[in-house]
Amino acid sequence: MTDRTYDKGLAGEGRALAYLEQKGMRLVHKRYRAHGGEADLIMLDGDTLVFVEVKLRYTGAAGDGLIAVTMKKQRRIVKTALYYLSKHEHDGPVRFDVVEETADGIQHIKDAFRGKEF
Repeated sequence: MTDRTYDKGLAGEGRALAYLEQKGMRLVHKRYRAHGGEADLIMLDGDTLVFVEVKLRYTGAAGDGLIAVTMKKQRRIVKTALYYLSKHEHDGPVRFDVVEETADGIQHIKDAFRGKEF
């Protein structure tokens, strides 16, 4: 990934974070890395711990970012979530969301996919 792409990704994650905070969610971690995966944002929505994948698609339409979260990517995010939960105490529900930014704007897809382990 080039520095410019990386910088665009960071900026997109910042906009997604601001959007989610406006909706009342609270940041727990940004860019959480675990062996074999990463969570762009980990947020609290009430007592629900939310692992958020952020997708930027400037040339696409709404829905293109969600399509980019393939089964392989979902498995990596779930693996990251399991690792996170093994290291941090959380007794409430867990959810996986996608925030996409396209030419159409920002869209938040709650409960975009499920981890079979939860």
